[in-house]
Amino acid sequence: MKKILFLLTFFTLFSFSQSKKNKLDSINYFLELANYSFEEKYNSKDAIKYVQKAIQYSKANNNNDKLYDCYYFLGSLYLENNNYNDAIINFIKCSNYYELNKISSSKVAKTNYALGTLYLEKKNFTIAKMYFDKSYAIYSKINSSDAFPLLELQKGLTLKANNKLDDAIIVFKKIANTNKDIETSKIEAIYQLSKIYYLQQDYQKALDYSKKALELVENNSVGISKKKILNNLILISEKLEDYKLSNQYLKEYLTLNEIKNNSSQENTELLINKKEHDNQLEIVEKLEKEKSDQLKSIRFSRLISIMSIVLIAILSLLSFSLYKNNKIRTFTYKLLQAKNKELTEQKEKAEFASNARSEFLSTVSHELRTPLNAINGITYLLLQEKPKASQLNYLKSLEFSGNYLLSFINDILEINRLESNSIHIEKIKFNLVDLVNNINQSFSGFISQNNINFKLELDIQSNENLIGDPTKLSQILINLINNSIKFTKNGNVSLIIKTVKEIDNKVTLNFIVEDNGIGIPEDKIENIFDSFSQGSVEINRTYGGTGLGLSIVKKIIELLDSEIHLESKVNEGTKFYFDLDFEKSDLKTISSIEMSHAISHENLKGKKVLLVEDNKINQMITKKMVENKGMICTIIDNGEDSIIAMQDNKFDIVLMDVHLPGINGTEATAEIRKFDNTTPIVALTAISLNENREMLLSFGMNDVVTKPFAPEHFYNVISSYVGD
Repeated sequence: MKKILFLLTFFTLFSFSQSKKNKLDSINYFLELANYSFEEKYNSKDAIKYVQKAIQYSKANNNNDKLYDCYYFLGSLYLENNNYNDAIINFIKCSNYYELNKISSSKVAKTNYALGTLYLEKKNFTIAKMYFDKSYAIYSKINSSDAFPLLELQKGLTLKANNKLDDAIIVFKKIANTNKDIETSKIEAIYQLSKIYYLQQDYQKALDYSKKALELVENNSVGISKKKILNNLILISEKLEDYKLSNQYLKEYLTLNEIKNNSSQENTELLINKKEHDNQLEIVEKLEKEKSDQLKSIRFSRLISIMSIVLIAILSLLSFSLYKNNKIRTFTYKLLQAKNKELTEQKEKAEFASNARSEFLSTVSHELRTPLNAINGITYLLLQEKPKASQLNYLKSLEFSGNYLLSFINDILEINRLESNSIHIEKIKFNLVDLVNNINQSFSGFISQNNINFKLELDIQSNENLIGDPTKLSQILINLINNSIKFTKNGNVSLIIKTVKEIDNKVTLNFIVEDNGIGIPEDKIENIFDSFSQGSVEINRTYGGTGLGLSIVKKIIELLDSEIHLESKVNEGTKFYFDLDFEKSDLKTISSIEMSHAISHENLKGKKVLLVEDNKINQMITKKMVENKGMICTIIDNGEDSIIAMQDNKFDIVLMDVHLPGINGTEATAEIRKFDNTTPIVALTAISLNENREMLLSFGMNDVVTKPFAPEHFYNVISSYVGD
């Protein structure tokens, strides 16, 4: 990476040496000596010494342009020597001088590039990016396309330094695949690809890219070290255990060293002769300028004396100010430390409480769902056996209570999932008309019970086939409509959906749920979307409910990047409205009515079902429901025996409980899938917060049915897998 900086350094230096190639003065002489010491002899200390000599002559000749070019070179050498602080000082001197005197924009860009490289070495990526961006902006302004490959290369090196290796690979491959003539940045990019694949232990790719870099270096005269490529090839060959190849590259590496040393001796003799001539030139120039320098020195000394007095006074004031500020800063620092410690403790307590709540809800949910499955299941079975009229009301009440309790549990879990950001938005095709009709049908009993006139208005033109999350949309509409019906007796409730905006394949729909019920007091509107908020205790006792529905609605709508609005007046009614964005779907979706006709339970007769369930009550209920449809049910109460049963017998479908003694249902499913990939396996689980459908399906299960389950849904799932 530092080698790239030196390319820019030499571009800068020789831009002025070439302009006066007929006059070889002492400044250029020492710069060339420094260049030779670094490039040929690899001696950066000698190079620094020669550049400092050039700086002395630049000052003596009052040649500021050359002086600051020397500072640039010196900063580059300090960077190579890992002397970052001195490098910063020299680069900033150059940058300030170039910008103040409006020197070549190209030099300003190169200086910013050098500072970016320096801060990249110090792993201060924010400041490095700032300087690279400034350099890029200047090159773009002067339309210097030749510099862009170097800047792209530096971008890749920054990504690599940040350990973003995959992003760095993309940048380096872009440079490596360019159709331009061979250039330094292209070969360096190929070399860096080899280094990254070496880090990722993909040694074959690392070898291929290093070979390519070596081939390009041998065929082209560019400023990339052949030695470092050979060194990389030696390391890769050893990792691949190809010691013959490693020895081959080692010999080439040693041969290259010998050639460099011989060349250095010849060039040194030439430079010694050249130095004798330039020393004479130096003596003459010194004599000519000595008088002038003495006069300037006297005037300068007087000025320094005056400035020193002023500076001492200023420093005294600053010292006093710094002392005061330091005391204030020390006090503030201690105060901040105490506050940070307090905040950390509060954060840890909050995280512990949040985790404890999640674990509590997960446990309680599972423990409640299991007996609730028994209540709902037995109620369903009793209702199927044509009970007496005197018993029917009791069973209906029991069914209502079970469904209400299940709804309450689901609402609590939904709120927790929303608050813990564990809800994911789906994008699937659905038919809006069918979705709304299904919701309408689900409320038919509640509408009749409250004597509601339910009005449905759809002004969506041809936008009924959409792509979005129908489950979330159903949750929103069901909660809003349920809320309106609950607080409206003998009145009107409306659901209005209309198209607001339509651009290309996107459509924005406006949803309105409106009623003429009891309304919401103005002082309660602000908190109406809070969890467990229903306005007042009296309203809660009169109308029932948990107060979670509107909170769920608000959180889901915000998750869908929208906002819900509310207008309400006491005894006049309430209006909820919001906008949602969807994509249009050209494919026709199968409507729920068509689906219900497509699924028949007649094909279930005679099918063999393996039920893996450890709870005796759940065994009884599920077996009875299975046998009611003419299926043959075999019960296993643990995961180990279920694997043996699947090896020894043929079943049409497996109903697998997730929580089992010994190995659980997911582990048993994974073992079964090692020898049977065809028999459908459906998970039966009182799903907890830490379980999700995708996780269960990843073990090889085909579907998931959550306990307590609706019988019709239970039969539909089985029928969809065992149907002829």
